Amino acid sequence: MRPKLRAVRIHPITQNGQQGFLLEDPLRLVDKLLFVPQALAPALALMDGTRDARGIQVGLQLRHGMYVPTQVIEDLITHLDQALMLENERFYRAQAEALATYRAAAYRPPYHVNAVYPADPDALRAMLQDYLSKVEALPPRPKGVQGVISPHIDYQRGGSIYAGVWSYVRDAVQAAELVILLGTDHNGDLGTVTLTRQHYATPLGVLPTARDVVDALVAAIGEEEAFKEELHHRSEHSIELALVWLHYMRDATPVPVVPILLGSFAHFVAGEADPQRDEKLSAVVTILRDVMKDRRTLVVAAADLAHVGPAFGDPHPLEVTDRARVRQADEALLAAIGEGDPERFFREIAAVGDRYRICGLPPIYLLLRLLEGHTGVSTGYAQCPADAHNGSLVSICGVALT
Repeated sequence: MRPKLRAVRIHPITQNGQQGFLLEDPLRLVDKLLFVPQALAPALALMDGTRDARGIQVGLQLRHGMYVPTQVIEDLITHLDQALMLENERFYRAQAEALATYRAAAYRPPYHVNAVYPADPDALRAMLQDYLSKVEALPPRPKGVQGVISPHIDYQRGGSIYAGVWSYVRDAVQAAELVILLGTDHNGDLGTVTLTRQHYATPLGVLPTARDVVDALVAAIGEEEAFKEELHHRSEHSIELALVWLHYMRDATPVPVVPILLGSFAHFVAGEADPQRDEKLSAVVTILRDVMKDRRTLVVAAADLAHVGPAFGDPHPLEVTDRARVRQADEALLAAIGEGDPERFFREIAAVGDRYRICGLPPIYLLLRLLEGHTGVSTGYAQCPADAHNGSLVSICGVALT
């Protein structure tokens, strides 16, 4: 067997006094995390499909001067295989079965209930209303809101920012005849635009997917491109957490939704391509703008901003000056958003090589493309703790565009 490790999430961790890494399957095909001791971590990098256990053993000796018994490597391979973390026939079969189950269901059930918000409708209403009751004074509500930037962080940390922006745009939410919801695909490949024909459910009921709009987008970008990562919709939280607020602010009245997950812009940031000239993004913008002419449409970007500190790979915990620099960089992004300028927004991020890891880059950029020239009003900004020692942060904002 020549194991090839899939793209998995790797979290540094100390378990029972032993340093190592916790491996997590982003597709959640198996509800299982795998701990790999730090000493064995170099073996993972050698699992590229070209070596068997003996070859990995030799590679560790040559590259790292380490001797690891073949049996230990074989055991690691077995555990990875059982957790569906290897790219092989077993994984492909499980992936296909999961996708078939997802598509056959009447709707996509809420995935993050009881982890981020309660499954019970009354408990959910009470929770969200509590956040809303604490909203401080906001700018006068304008008419004609067409765009919303909402966080996608958990409600426990971002509740006040969620409440501020969704309260501010309540009238537009209730008047909408169609909602285009753009979410970060945290596991998406470069430049992916991932659609689904599946409806989304919240504890308040089912929000129907506007399949006619999905079909128009599929005709423009191709079936394979549109659905090759569709399974990501099953567990991705970005769209789900925004839809719960949307549904609540509509008093549980359904509205057609176009749920779109957007993959990484790393290749654009690196200068390998230009998002302004990307044919797929341009086709999506053309189709959606055409749809927006005939229906009262609200465009929502479910997007967080900076991700910095040791929790995200930075070497040192953040100091006060670091936090101030992050805020200054975020303010430059908010200024570009306020002007409705997608190219300035992108340039601010690309100019520093996305050093602050703006995970909301794709959905905010596409929202600004769709609503180019529309001005934005900030309804809130926060820097949320991202580790137990408060040495890392995630920054979030709320913005309404008119």
